[in-house]
Amino acid sequence: MRIGDLAHKTGVNRRLLRYYEEQDLLRPVRLDNGYREYTEADISAVRHIRALLAAGLSTAVIARVLHCVHGDDELTVPSGCPTFIENLRRERAHIAKMITQLQSSQGILDSILDAALQQAAGVTDLPTLSARV
Repeated sequence: MRIGDLAHKTGVNRRLLRYYEEQDLLRPVRLDNGYREYTEADISAVRHIRALLAAGLSTAVIARVLHCVHGDDELTVPSGCPTFIENLRRERAHIAKMITQLQSSQGILDSILDAALQQAAGVTDLPTLSARV
């Protein structure tokens, strides 16, 4: 099938499918005329890529683990992929760290916003921001 067919069947636009190919996530056969030829397995691969992206994985991580993911409608991982769990745990820890950092940033922004709102309302006894930073 051609890229337009794959785009239609997966709901992913052509440009994004080309990006997946650039990231070595998809490997279509190139015909003599330069067209990409995709298979039915590529439909599942695109669905797996989308699920892993939604889980917060980067395309670099997905490139390392995609070969471990199988199944048409749900992600199944065979026991022959021991690094899969290790990669997922590492990415989960990274996401947890980012969440903590974002919560800290949110708290600082809340303090700054509170101070700005109080100042705008004419409150003269303003809290100090340095205690939170």
